[in-house]
Formats: sequence, structure tokens, C-alpha cells
Amino acid sequence: MNTKLVMTISAALLAVAGISLSFFPNEISNYIGLGVAKTPQLILQALGSLYFGFAMLNWMAKGSFIGGIYAKPLVVANLSHFTIGGLSLIKGVISIPNPPYQLVILTGVYIIFATIFGILFMRNPSANANS
Repeated sequence: MNTKLVMTISAALLAVAGISLSFFPNEISNYIGLGVAKTPQLILQALGSLYFGFAMLNWMAKGSFIGGIYAKPLVVANLSHFTIGGLSLIKGVISIPNPPYQLVILTGVYIIFATIFGILFMRNPSANANS
């Protein structure tokens, strides 16, 4: 598995989410139906900083050996984030009668990354895994 590609794609997606939530909390809050209240906007901005921090972590580690005992904290953090987020999103998609397609796509992305980081957690990297 090309871990450099996995880390680059996850960093890019998390950076887009982080920057969007940090700089456009009002617009995103209105779009998802939270209105103009300040508390949800502050929470969205804090969430944006978390996503951007994860993006920077993944970007900085993209050239490292990843898997097995190598970069274990990085893999565990990403695995936890994408697994817990994916399970929460699945629960939300199931409970909404006609979920928006954006939510379904986001759920799919989370499950794909949870699976990939689960594989990275369980396997040992080969010498050419980061090529």
C-alpha cells in the first residue's frame, strides 16, 4: 500500500474541511441548518482547527514508514478519528429518512479511510511501501 499517497490524500481532504470550517463557519452553519447562532459557529471553527491540525500531522508524516510499529501513534490517531467518525456518520445516515447525498459521500469517505488506517495498523510496512 502506498502510504505516501494515503497520507497526502487524507491531509488534503482534512485541510479543505479545516480551512472551510475555520473561515466560513457562518455559511456552513446556515447551510446545514444550524442558523446564525454564535455557539454553533464557534464549535465549527474549533472543529476546523482540529481538522487542519490533523491535516498538518498527516502532511508532515507522509514520507515516513507507516504501519506495524512504525508511526503507531499517527496510525492510531487517524484510525480512531475515521472509525469513530465513520460509525457516527453511519448511525446518522441510517436514522435520517432521506439523507443528503453529501452526508452519504462523507460517510463513505470516512469508512474508506477507517478501513485503510485499520489495514495500516495491522500490517508491517515493506521497504518500498512509501514509493
